[in-house]
Amino acid sequence: MELKWLLCVTLLALGILAVQAHDMDEDNDADDVVDIEDDLDDGIEEVEESKSETSSPPPAPKVTYRPPVPTGEVYFVESFDKGTLDGWILSRAKKDDTDDEIAKYDGKWEVQDMKETKLPGDKGLVMVTRAKHHAISSKLSKPFVFDTKPLIIQYEVNFQNGIECGGAYVKLLSKTPELNLDQFHDKTPYTIMFGPDKCGEDYKLHFIFRHKNPKTGKYEEKHAKRPDADLKTYFTDKKTHLYTLVLNPDNSFEILVDQTVVNSGNLLNDMSPPVNPPREIEDPNDQKPEDWDERPKIPDPDAVKPDDWDEDAPAKIVDENAVKPEGWLDDEPEYVADPDAEKPEDWDEDMDGEWEAPQIANPKCETAPGCGTWQRPMIDNPNYKGKWKPPMIDNVNYQGIWKPRKIPNPDFFEDLEPFKMTPFSAVGLELWSMTSDIFFDNFIICTERAVADDWASDGWGLKKAADGAAEPGVVGQMMAAAEERPWLWVVYILTVALPVFLVVLFCCSGKKQPSAAEYKKTDAPQPDVVDDEKEEEKDKGEKEEEEEEEEDTNEEKLGGDADLGNASQEEEEEEEEDDRKPASEEEETVNRSPRNRKPRKD
Repeated sequence: MELKWLLCVTLLALGILAVQAHDMDEDNDADDVVDIEDDLDDGIEEVEESKSETSSPPPAPKVTYRPPVPTGEVYFVESFDKGTLDGWILSRAKKDDTDDEIAKYDGKWEVQDMKETKLPGDKGLVMVTRAKHHAISSKLSKPFVFDTKPLIIQYEVNFQNGIECGGAYVKLLSKTPELNLDQFHDKTPYTIMFGPDKCGEDYKLHFIFRHKNPKTGKYEEKHAKRPDADLKTYFTDKKTHLYTLVLNPDNSFEILVDQTVVNSGNLLNDMSPPVNPPREIEDPNDQKPEDWDERPKIPDPDAVKPDDWDEDAPAKIVDENAVKPEGWLDDEPEYVADPDAEKPEDWDEDMDGEWEAPQIANPKCETAPGCGTWQRPMIDNPNYKGKWKPPMIDNVNYQGIWKPRKIPNPDFFEDLEPFKMTPFSAVGLELWSMTSDIFFDNFIICTERAVADDWASDGWGLKKAADGAAEPGVVGQMMAAAEERPWLWVVYILTVALPVFLVVLFCCSGKKQPSAAEYKKTDAPQPDVVDDEKEEEKDKGEKEEEEEEEEDTNEEKLGGDADLGNASQEEEEEEEEDDRKPASEEEETVNRSPRNRKPRKD
């Protein structure tokens, strides 16, 4: 047991020494660090040479990029793998009601590789500048008309520098005779706006569509309910994420991020404000009658103030039973001038007035119950009742809370097919962001889910596979961390080896048999000598019986007295009883040490 604890303490001391060594390394001077790094460089070169001579880890599987190709009918696709902005139009518009200095859409767009790409050759559209208005758009191969087929829009976004405040949403620009992509701006009519947006700690995933009122012809924005999922990771992990909107002819919709549904609903039930207005509204011309009584309780008109009710009695009165504490210093003020204070040298009495020392607590009052003029304390007045008020009773004339009457809504309409929105003919990005280098890629607009999934697999799926292949496993990450911080090896050993060692030490070790010396110290019989002791005890008993028999024979020959003969007979009977004792008593007798037994006197 002592050896076990010694080993445990040794392992614990090794861990403490490793942590202390790590702390001492962090406190070394810069010069020492330079010297150590030089030595480490030499050592690393030698290690690398030895590693190259022995064996090298298998290389990570390499993912080769191939530009995605649509597998079915599409209205728009763009992978930017040509490396140009062909087919895209930069806006030259100005925002209304904005200073000329920031009104221009002069933000820069470029086609670039991702900063930390794992797929060489995979390019995308990058919003290069920050704190500027950006607008760029492209026409569809043909206008999308909402009829009997679903609408699927899908694209990728990567916030390469994170995001402080800004959006990465797309607008599906309505097909109108006035549509001019060269003048694309924030007021350009759109049918759907979809995508991520963030400012402060408000993380959003927009789905907004503009619904046309069939009675007035005016458009109103309808916003989908906020998703229940936590969206923060998509904005902060600096990974490429796939955003998908599926809009079905039965008015149902799904919003997916990385092919996982994060929001769903129905255009008729889950939009705000609702698509269809209420059938009835409150009459704006209705007015509450003057005699309408909304009071559920009223003062009891029959109640009378009691004669003994004194409304003038104060709430507090002087405690006449109070007695001034002994030792109260009536002549000492609570505060006195600080005797150690000195007038500042720059004090000007003409400008600052007469200087007075600051007030401090009177030190004499610290040991006394109080200083100054003593006054009796105030207590609650037991006769205080306050202003009398009649009790409240139920109002028999209560008519409830008045509400205007309902009338048919003159603006009511019922659109049961809000899916049939305004056709759109272009896709655009009109954004403002305080963060630069937002990466867009692999836009697709189609009607078949399988086509969108294949496009995602050939684009976003390759990025995901490349990122997974480039990331080391848990063991690789631990090895890399240990190479940077060698003291971690001790932590790994303690973490992995110590539990195994303790299990083997405490659970798998056999029980130690006590030595012969320990038996002698405790007078406990050894298991292997119990039988020998029994035989010795038996031989000794037989020898004693023979000696007694000889003594009896000699006494009879010499004519001993009868009393002595009787005593010998009693002793023989006692010996016979001892021979017939149970085995348990024999074992108990054997357990007694022979050295401690007194010799028998005949």
